Amino acid sequence: MRQHVNPLSQFFQLPLSLPSKDVLFRKPHYPIHLDIGSAKGEFLIELASKYPEWNFVGLEIREPLVSLCEKTRKKLELNNLKFLFCNVNVSLDEWLSDLNYGQLKRVSIQFPDPWFKRKHFKRRVLKTNLINSIAKSMSEDGEIFIQSDIFKLFEYMSNTIDKSRYFNRKYLGGLRFIDKNPYNVKTDRELLSLKKNLPIYREMYIRNSLLFIN
Repeated sequence: MRQHVNPLSQFFQLPLSLPSKDVLFRKPHYPIHLDIGSAKGEFLIELASKYPEWNFVGLEIREPLVSLCEKTRKKLELNNLKFLFCNVNVSLDEWLSDLNYGQLKRVSIQFPDPWFKRKHFKRRVLKTNLINSIAKSMSEDGEIFIQSDIFKLFEYMSNTIDKSRYFNRKYLGGLRFIDKNPYNVKTDRELLSLKKNLPIYREMYIRNSLLFIN
């Protein structure tokens, strides 16, 4: 399995028409948690098992991982969960526009590819257009959770969200960073980082009351 793919390559620039919520879920009116870069899917699989009153969507740019996750999901008969293959910066906006306003309650972006070289920053998943698309679909109580074990990447993500002006940081206990995963469910990368005693940088953002103008 390739660890990285270039999201700017011609293949990944082809827009995909993602299935609507009415096709994906038996109860399409439930609130939605969207995980961008769902990787092996263990995070959403555990959440979907614990919270049947929510719908969960995992988006991943590596198609073989999506196939593996879907096999596991079907085996567990999790009808409130779906994994989809796409480049979120190309195909997500249209899918979000199909949702009822405020139905998108949570978005998580965890340990995305860092693309360390400055000339590759444009390959990073979190971009202003993506934040704007998410903000347009969220009501005031919507939240974005980000985490990474690479401070420079975390700083880049948090700065991108801050500059959008549609989300406010939620500080817990007066700390600069959240010291605990708020969902109490860990990804493989998070478990590995904790095992290696690496610092993990986390932040929760809440959609504010600014109107989205576009």
